[in-house]
Amino acid sequence: MSWGCFAAGGTGALHKIDGIMRKENYVDILKRHLKTSVRKLKLGRKWVFQMNNDPKHTSKVVAKWLKDNKVKVLEWLSQSPDLNPIENLWSELKRSVCARRPTNLTQLHQLCQEEWDKSHPTYCGSLWKATRNV
Repeated sequence: MSWGCFAAGGTGALHKIDGIMRKENYVDILKRHLKTSVRKLKLGRKWVFQMNNDPKHTSKVVAKWLKDNKVKVLEWLSQSPDLNPIENLWSELKRSVCARRPTNLTQLHQLCQEEWDKSHPTYCGSLWKATRNV
């Protein structure tokens, strides 16, 4: 399992998750990767974070961290995960990694990172624009 983020200008961090994801793990991932990804993507101050309504994402501990760190979160319908643009990026990542036929978990993670980093900003931008038209 992985956590990743992207914006219209390209991909941010991709983080490998070992074991079961818990709300505390999610806060740690946000602490380690959200703001560095915002800087990498040069989003400035006026950006909105979108995530699905997984219980880990909407937990009190996560909500507190987001509030304490002044992260504006897009309100999202609870039954609409297919509309989340990152789902298309995950599908593309899966297709490209499977085509390279990894033979073990270490190689799988390495190929995921390589393919994630190769995600073209134009493609990311098209995913972002498609969501704005929903």
